[in-house]
Amino acid sequence: MDYKRYIAERLKVEGVSEEEIAESVAVPPDTEMGDYALPCFRFAKTMRKSPVQIAQELQSRYPVDGVISEVSAVNGYLNFKVDRKALARDVLTRISDERERYGASATGGGKVICLDYSSVNIAKPFHIGHLSTTVLGGALYRIFNYLGYRAIGINHLGDYGTQFGKLISAYKRWGNKKLVEEGGIRALNELYVRFHREAEQHPELEDEARAYFKQIEDGDGECLALFDWFKELTLKDVNKVYERLGIKFDSYAGESFYQDKMQPVVDELKQKGLLQESRGAQIVDLEAYGMSPCIILKSDGSSLYATRDMAAAIYRKNTYDFEKCLYVVAYQQNLHFKQFFKVLELMGKEWAKDLVHVAYGMVSLEDGAMSTRKGNVIFLEDVIDQCVEKAYRIIDEKNPSLENKADVAEKVGVGAVVFGALYNSKIKDIVFSYDKALNFDGETSVYVQYTCARAASVLSKAAAAGYNAKLCGAEPCPQEFELLKALGGFPDCVRAAAVAYEPSYIARYCVEVAQKFNKFYLDCKILGAEDDVRAFRLLITKATLTTLRNALGLLGIGVPEKM
Repeated sequence: MDYKRYIAERLKVEGVSEEEIAESVAVPPDTEMGDYALPCFRFAKTMRKSPVQIAQELQSRYPVDGVISEVSAVNGYLNFKVDRKALARDVLTRISDERERYGASATGGGKVICLDYSSVNIAKPFHIGHLSTTVLGGALYRIFNYLGYRAIGINHLGDYGTQFGKLISAYKRWGNKKLVEEGGIRALNELYVRFHREAEQHPELEDEARAYFKQIEDGDGECLALFDWFKELTLKDVNKVYERLGIKFDSYAGESFYQDKMQPVVDELKQKGLLQESRGAQIVDLEAYGMSPCIILKSDGSSLYATRDMAAAIYRKNTYDFEKCLYVVAYQQNLHFKQFFKVLELMGKEWAKDLVHVAYGMVSLEDGAMSTRKGNVIFLEDVIDQCVEKAYRIIDEKNPSLENKADVAEKVGVGAVVFGALYNSKIKDIVFSYDKALNFDGETSVYVQYTCARAASVLSKAAAAGYNAKLCGAEPCPQEFELLKALGGFPDCVRAAAVAYEPSYIARYCVEVAQKFNKFYLDCKILGAEDDVRAFRLLITKATLTTLRNALGLLGIGVPEKM
């Protein structure tokens, strides 16, 4: 049951909609006061009464029933206690019925959400800096699909620009086809680094690079063949990482895809009188909106990111007719997105309001920053490998006889990397630590996975003993009730994560449920309890495992049966 909605339906507040009341109902920090609370302060202005008076009046009018067992007014808050037996029945029945769909809904009604994420650069390293955009976008993709939307994952490849001329120059001078085939993206990166090192001594190489890129634009057969080969090698390597992270895309249309779609954008800007010349460049003046000019064409007539992004947005709207188009890109690009969103709005694209920059902080390792040009980058694949290897050593030490240790280590290691990037609010910068990520006792995926393995072990032993899991009529004890209440909050958590574009809500929810289950596990006998109580506690255990699997699955984290 959606208790917030249930309360809102039965609570009439002058001048306030049912939707607003439901959104205002919250879970109080002190559950002794109640299971849900409605702060009445926001109604004071409308109703021209003190919050204390409002709470008291609403209490006198609220119909207590078999769902809400008690209502109290305290210091301007209206507190609600739910019927313990009813909550247990509702939560456990729903989880048992819906299983892997528990927390899902048809809210989206098939409406399209485009998600632009990961967006790797061809022939450049897939490094630790790409972690956030990749796993954030992947989690949002799953969350929106889970809620009944049609998510379209777009990998807006960085496959356009002078860097490809630099790579062709480097390959022709120092490349070896066999070594590049074998080395893949790492070999291409070495060539790219060498070009910049050599260009410092021989600046004329930059002119050569520009000339090669011009040949790509002009359709030169040899340069295009090299460009396509670089792209193929990059995607082959990158897709191995995507597969391990459980990341999927529906489109790989990158910057080069929009090469022939930019001129209509420029023409429309001219037609609508938005384009101005400034020092030879073509710009849209945004001073009236507190922003620097949005450059559309450089003085040599070449396009920029804004031009290509506008062409891409128009193409996506025409192709997918999206409800929202999300750009999962680091906060350093805040101005860029504000600029081209505003330009599209000035062009009369009413759907520009549906473009959203989902900004996130940076990820680094404890030993500092990176530079692609200088070659000091940390490949994401290496970070994953190191986490998996470390997980294997820990598992081997703790449970040497465990079957399929390599498979378990893969789930644990990959999960640690993903969870480490998703646990905190997306806007925070993250310093990734292998030791913290793989802590069995901390706020980590390993802790949650271990909790799942513990629950699975209890259920396995119960099945071997012939014990059943079922409801009983007894009122839940405090540990049971706290866990059940948390389990009942999962659908709300998924919806909130979608609204705020914050998978961290789900990551933190996983830790909260794991903590409550472990308290229940330690304080309450499960297999050793009396028949009805044992059956009830087994049902709670099963519901916990189902919910945590669903939650971790939305984050892209696997759940080992044993650890």
